[in-house]
Amino acid sequence: MGRIGKLIMYQDISSCGDMFHDLLRYRPHDIASISPDKVHGCDIVDGQPGVVGSVFCWNYTIDGKKQTTKTKIEEIDETNHKMVFNTIEGDLLGDLYKSFKIMFHVEPHGDGRQLATWTFEFEKLNTSVPYPTNFMDYLLAVTRDMDAHNTNQ
Repeated sequence: MGRIGKLIMYQDISSCGDMFHDLLRYRPHDIASISPDKVHGCDIVDGQPGVVGSVFCWNYTIDGKKQTTKTKIEEIDETNHKMVFNTIEGDLLGDLYKSFKIMFHVEPHGDGRQLATWTFEFEKLNTSVPYPTNFMDYLLAVTRDMDAHNTNQ
């Protein structure tokens, strides 16, 4: 009981959803140059960028600790600028979570503004494992870096 969870957070963004979707779908390796203190690399392990079933290996630092996570693209929705990644290996799994799914999409938020929305669906290995709020805060910080980069272009 209490092992399955869902966490949703929103970030106001100035740039359009197409830019975020394009960056995450086709050019995730560019995020390392946009947010170098947080993301150190994103390598394709299997498949091709932007294709469902492709596997990426992310290298990043969170809370001062270098980590690695492999994700597989499960779903792409062009209309809603949505991508779903299933974590298949790495530091998010193992001692903390049995499963960890990451969803990203952009939605309108009135007055021409948009919201970048991150959703986590996960199963903790046991009830003492904390909710992944530090990882969510990390992704929101990367989102702000991406937005600043896209706005300045």
